[in-house]
Amino acid sequence: MKLTRRLWLHGALVPALATLCALVVAGQLFRVDLEHALDRALLAQAAVESVSLFDGPGQKVHLHMAVSPLVEQVRPFAPQGYLYQADGQLVMRYPPVPEGAPEEPPRVPDSPDGEPVLATQVSADGNRWREVFVNVRSPDGERYGLRLLASLGQVDHSVASYFRLALSMAAVMGLLLLAVQTTLARRMARRLEAITLNLGRLREGDLAAPPEVDPGKDEIGQLSAALAEAMARVRGAREAQERLVADTAHELRTPLALMRTSMDLALRRERGADELRASLRDARAEVDRLAVLADTLLDMASAGRGAWDRKKGDLGLVLAQAVEGARAEAERRGLLVHLEAPDRAEAWFDAGSLRQAVDNLLSNALKFSPEGGEIGVRLTLDGGRYRVGVADSGPGIPVSEREAVFEPFHRVADAESRPGVGLGLAIVREVARRHGGRAYVDAAVGQGTQVVLELPSAPRAEG
Repeated sequence: MKLTRRLWLHGALVPALATLCALVVAGQLFRVDLEHALDRALLAQAAVESVSLFDGPGQKVHLHMAVSPLVEQVRPFAPQGYLYQADGQLVMRYPPVPEGAPEEPPRVPDSPDGEPVLATQVSADGNRWREVFVNVRSPDGERYGLRLLASLGQVDHSVASYFRLALSMAAVMGLLLLAVQTTLARRMARRLEAITLNLGRLREGDLAAPPEVDPGKDEIGQLSAALAEAMARVRGAREAQERLVADTAHELRTPLALMRTSMDLALRRERGADELRASLRDARAEVDRLAVLADTLLDMASAGRGAWDRKKGDLGLVLAQAVEGARAEAERRGLLVHLEAPDRAEAWFDAGSLRQAVDNLLSNALKFSPEGGEIGVRLTLDGGRYRVGVADSGPGIPVSEREAVFEPFHRVADAESRPGVGLGLAIVREVARRHGGRAYVDAAVGQGTQVVLELPSAPRAEG
């Protein structure tokens, strides 16, 4: 069932039918209440008449409603009165019997101790009447029967008027609900069509144009915004992947070209064993370069997509192990590495990937620090996040490149002559992101470079 029909059904038809049923039930309760009110009025009138039937001159029996000064005003709705003798014969009636009207059948009164009897009568013309019959005893001990009869036509008229008004209001409300739900359904259908279109583009891989974001603040608007954000992330990931593939192809092309040139030169003419051995050494160097590049790419892939075993551990211990592993290379280059960390720094992390990231930071620091320089590794806790800072005494990174150095294969201008493929800091940032943290170049350092790896102290979901 389409959304428009569903909203018509649940937002207009069902409420209108429920309202109609409620109005019908209320009308029946209204009828019952009016009939009970009429019964109370008849009983009150019978009580008044029964105690005043014999208060006339000489205790002559009479009906007070017949001699009331307001008889003409109350005639349309006043009850009819009948008084019967003990033998059931009619003594008097109000209003008087019209000429040609059939005589009333006799009604023999019951014992004077009997309860008033209420009943509904239907006349020959189909009109309904409500009747009360009361047994009365005169001061002389004679038995009489007082019968009051009131038409239920006024009740039926009131209930009919109620139903006309109620059904008219229900019809108007149903039409109004139908119009409102139609408008809402069309508007919601347009919004959902936009989301469906965006999902189709995402399924087909069409991410060239940014998706249309729903301006609403409700659940559909939130869904549209989340979808737009997801598409933006997918588009960014695709662009990053395309850049990585292009940069990787570029990095692979250079050693392959050098290997091919060396082989072509070796095959162009007869060469001695020394020349061939030199060509093979050059080719072997390029093969080693390709192996380093492949290993680094695999490290980056494992940092971004590998299965992690995140456990609670001591960050200081991981840093101490990384510093100890780098000290041999530091001593060879005449560098001093010192570590500043608290006695215990508990956090949830993957030890393997974190060690790899710290090793990359130390490798960069060793690579760019001059002989006799110092490398500082510092671990601090700031606002629920651990900061691992690795500072060197090298030339530093220009401000304009402090963000770009985390992109794959990006290298600063004076680093071209140094070994590496430009993936170390990209791996550091990916490890930080997977831990729910971040990596950045600290701008507060005056000389050299300090790269900071931030990690949350509490466990976080993977980004």
